Amino acid sequence: MTIVDQTTPAPSTAEERPRRTRTIVGWVIVVALVLLVAFVAIRVSASSPGARGTLDPEGRDDAGALALAEILREQGVEVSVFRSRAEARAALGDDTTLVMTNPYTLTDAGLRELIDPAARVVFLSTGTHLLNTIDIGDNAPGSSDAVSAGCDVAEFADVGTIRPDRSFSPADGVDACFGDDDGAAVLVDDRSGDHRVVVEGTRLFSNAYLAENGNAALALALLGQTDRVVWYVPSFADTDIEAESPDTLGSLTPPWVTPVILLLLAAGIATAVWRGQRFGPLVAETLPVTVRASETMHGRARLTAQAGDAPHAGQALRDGAQRRLARRLGLAVHAGADEVADAASDRLRIPRGTLQSLLAGPLPADDAALVDLARRLDELENAVEASTGTAKGER
Repeated sequence: MTIVDQTTPAPSTAEERPRRTRTIVGWVIVVALVLLVAFVAIRVSASSPGARGTLDPEGRDDAGALALAEILREQGVEVSVFRSRAEARAALGDDTTLVMTNPYTLTDAGLRELIDPAARVVFLSTGTHLLNTIDIGDNAPGSSDAVSAGCDVAEFADVGTIRPDRSFSPADGVDACFGDDDGAAVLVDDRSGDHRVVVEGTRLFSNAYLAENGNAALALALLGQTDRVVWYVPSFADTDIEAESPDTLGSLTPPWVTPVILLLLAAGIATAVWRGQRFGPLVAETLPVTVRASETMHGRARLTAQAGDAPHAGQALRDGAQRRLARRLGLAVHAGADEVADAASDRLRIPRGTLQSLLAGPLPADDAALVDLARRLDELENAVEASTGTAKGER
């Protein structure tokens, strides 16, 4: 059997070279873009989020507190911003208010060292640990309904109403304002002679909400009682917490493990490159290519046998028998099963329905039915051959 490939010949190596170059350039561009995006993402994530964070007196965004700092300056209060606790502590004086958000970057000792020299301290935000450290109260349930001062602290008399962000239950001897003894938005502690205030002002004193309700009046009542405000901004750059480096896989394994892993990776890459290389250029074979019919027949037979596909094998037997019967009965090679059955029925005097069932009936479902179909087809071919007087070996 001769198989002629009429498709367009494959392009030569010289024609493939520009296409391969364009592919390589495209992948290089993709890798460069991925690296660029990763670099930008790392730089953005590595930037300090606390540089202009919540209630930062120099922050101009909605969460900053620049508006509050400017209002204090307009009222004649000197506002000094410090990002170093040592500098903030050195700047404290007699008529000074120390202001900060929750100093979560400081240890308990570092916090006490900072606030001890201050006669007046205001925490604009807080956490459970801070409440316990300064022993001023604890968290309490509350609502965001508008509340007035409701306490005897004189500076809050003209504040009006606010909508608290968070409520606290006061410790013994601590004044609870803007709420009640069960839950108040502001805690004022004068027990030791020093004036310490805790309020959750993340929303109350930010640029976005300072003009609402009595928020600005409350801020002035808290921070405008002295001529000078020392505003300390906590950050991880000024922390005194000494973190212990956690154990890593490298610290827990022997020193020789890392070199061995790197050596195995290098060997794997070298093996992949070695095995992935071609053994030489592609060899062009002149067409057409002649393939023996027996090779294709045995190949299809092996595939069918491995697949255990009895219906497909049965159909192949029928197709071959039908072509051979059509040739012996003087019909066209591509005659249909009905035509072959009619001609064979006339020649052999066999009912037409029996031959139609044999040539076009249900296909065998298993090997036993396949063997039976092959036997019956062989008997039909022998009968037609005998009726035409043609020797079987002349097929």
